[in-house]
Amino acid sequence: MSQPDDPGQNRRVAPEDATIELPALKRPTNRPPSQPASSRPASSPAGSRPTSTADEPPTIALPVMPFVPTASGPAAAWPTTEAPRSAGPRSDPPTVSDPSDEQPTTDLSNSGSGSAAQAAVGLGRASGIMALGTLASRVTGFLRTVAITAAIGTLLVGDSYNVANTTPNILYDLLLGGVLTSVVVPVLARASREDDDEGMAFASSLLTLVVVGLTVITLLGLLAAPLIIKLYVSRPDEAATATTFLRYFLPQVVFYGVGATVGAILNLRNRFAAPMATPVLNNLIVIVTAGIFMLTTTGAPTLQTLTSGQVALLGIGTTLGIVVMTVALLPSLHASGFRYRPRLDLRHPGLRTAGRLAGWVLFFVVTSQVSYFVVTRLATGGVAYTTWFNAYQLFQLPHAIVAVSVITALLPRMSRHAADDRLDLVRDDLSTGLRLASVVIVPAAFGLLALATPISVAIFAHGATSVGDAGRIGAALAAFAFALVPFSSFQLQLRAFYAMADSRTPAMVNLAVAGTNIVVALGLSAVLPERGRAVALALAFAAAYLVGTLLCVRLLHRRLDGLDRPRILHTAMRSALAGGAAALLAFLVAQGVLVLVGRGSAGSLLAVVVGGTVGVAGYGLLAYRMRIAELTSLVGQVRARIGR
Repeated sequence: MSQPDDPGQNRRVAPEDATIELPALKRPTNRPPSQPASSRPASSPAGSRPTSTADEPPTIALPVMPFVPTASGPAAAWPTTEAPRSAGPRSDPPTVSDPSDEQPTTDLSNSGSGSAAQAAVGLGRASGIMALGTLASRVTGFLRTVAITAAIGTLLVGDSYNVANTTPNILYDLLLGGVLTSVVVPVLARASREDDDEGMAFASSLLTLVVVGLTVITLLGLLAAPLIIKLYVSRPDEAATATTFLRYFLPQVVFYGVGATVGAILNLRNRFAAPMATPVLNNLIVIVTAGIFMLTTTGAPTLQTLTSGQVALLGIGTTLGIVVMTVALLPSLHASGFRYRPRLDLRHPGLRTAGRLAGWVLFFVVTSQVSYFVVTRLATGGVAYTTWFNAYQLFQLPHAIVAVSVITALLPRMSRHAADDRLDLVRDDLSTGLRLASVVIVPAAFGLLALATPISVAIFAHGATSVGDAGRIGAALAAFAFALVPFSSFQLQLRAFYAMADSRTPAMVNLAVAGTNIVVALGLSAVLPERGRAVALALAFAAAYLVGTLLCVRLLHRRLDGLDRPRILHTAMRSALAGGAAALLAFLVAQGVLVLVGRGSAGSLLAVVVGGTVGVAGYGLLAYRMRIAELTSLVGQVRARIGR
């Protein structure tokens, strides 16, 4: 099922500040050509790497763009190249972010070379900065989910809204999202480096193509909206409401594409503040929309009581948030010196290059969406989509704030080392990333398992959502807790493949992940009662990413001549011991509070605050006593950043 270790796949990826290898472009420039990849030394302590396979286009090396720090945000040279998004609902708009690449200063590791220890600290610093940078967007996005759930509940109205609102994300990912982040951004970076006009004409062509192409797709989608909804929703009454919602939401596709492309251009021009801040505007507008909707209703809305005006309010307000988020980027784009000129140069070699490189990325995305289609059909059939969706959003928080930040800081370093044929250093980088993430992700998984129900009741048991409905979200969240470690590990390991310019192996591994998710979801849905459908789907998700993680471990062990497993397991096991003990203590304290105060939203909130505080303090104390250096590094860098 997974791609074997083809040595011809050990090629370079398009990182943000490392050498990039892309098919040669024919357009002449007045600038000196880059050094051919074949002229680089082919040997390293990790061994030599063979040249590309014969069926690939010729390659040339793209040198690093100059590092120009700015005051607008974390400074780095290129936007992050992300892997295609895995199957699952996404509440946040797509963005392109960029880490700081500060130099390491102190030792972290208990073993290994000084340079490896310094690299870990540098990665810890960059990860801490990125975590702070994404926190405002994630927190307001989470509050948006809470507000919408309080307004429309978790039953058929909630399912109709959430399925329809997720569909533009799916279309965007299928049509542009994965290709933009994994292929187009590096080509855009190269055009800005080598074209006579610093890539401005190519960027204008790209923006025009995005607007025209996604507008056509949106218009076709408006006509095909009933058919699109029937793919995901099986209940006729729910499908009618979801179709109406979808027609309000489909214009988001255009603004997602424009916003992501503009964000990439801004990052190439070292302007990072606007892409990081504008999602907050979107979240605030949706929160206000949910508040206004609640003023127009009494009790939980149903498909029978929901009026066309209320549907319009939710639809227009939600889409307005995406529009404002995109438009708010334009002042920063103008201030960067970029001037858009309407043009469409389909013959530009950059566009042809992007098309040739996009195949495996598109395969990855399509495979994920097939899995998502099956899961959504099962969820809507059991009136469990909103329950599953909200649990997924809570589950994503630790990964989004910590693991994504580590990933964002990790990829440039791994890519530089892969470009230098230093697979031994790629292995060390991956080890550092897995260890840094594990000291937060592992205890977070135990914490979610221990406090899932009171967390969900405290957050969601308001307005149209009852304590019982919130309790079902808690049960699904507890099941998702089993997925947190394998999911985050899988995402980190994928970056090692991309650093070596291997997009085929991740696509094939993802095929196994999607297949496992489908098979286990169907099996558990047939065995468990319908009211446990969200739990079944969450457990299937966990099983799928466990399979993906194990496959990646095996393949990377062969590709990198080992994975530094003793150190990774040592850190993970100590984190698990400390996190498990702290989570047990948090659970006991929380249950005591619930018995004394009650299991409503107020009692659950108090239980989460008291139990969570005890759990975090307990983990910190145990980690300190156990000398878990990676946690000390992360906390120190975050504390230093807050103190600035």
